[in-house]
Amino acid sequence: MRILPLHLLSAVAPAELDPEPTDAELDAIDAEMPLIRAEVEELDVQISLLDRPVTELDARRIRRARRKVLAARRALTKRAAAMGVGA
Repeated sequence: MRILPLHLLSAVAPAELDPEPTDAELDAIDAEMPLIRAEVEELDVQISLLDRPVTELDARRIRRARRKVLAARRALTKRAAAMGVGA
C-alpha cells in the first residue's frame, strides 16, 4: 500500500478512492450466487465433520454437497458458453 501526500489526494475524486461495484459486476456476482451457495454448503458439511468420524450418512452429505457444487459449476459454464463468454 502506498501513502499519498495530501496535495495529491485533493486532486483525486472521492469516487475514485472508494469505488462501488458496477452494475455489470453485481450482475456477475448474482449469476454466480448458486455456485457460491453450493460451495458454502459444501464447506459447512466439511466443517461439521472436522472433529468426529465420518459415518455413512455423513459420507452421503459430502457427496450430495459435492454434486451440488459440480451441478452449479456446470450450469454456470453452460450459461457462459451460451453467451459466448470466454470464447
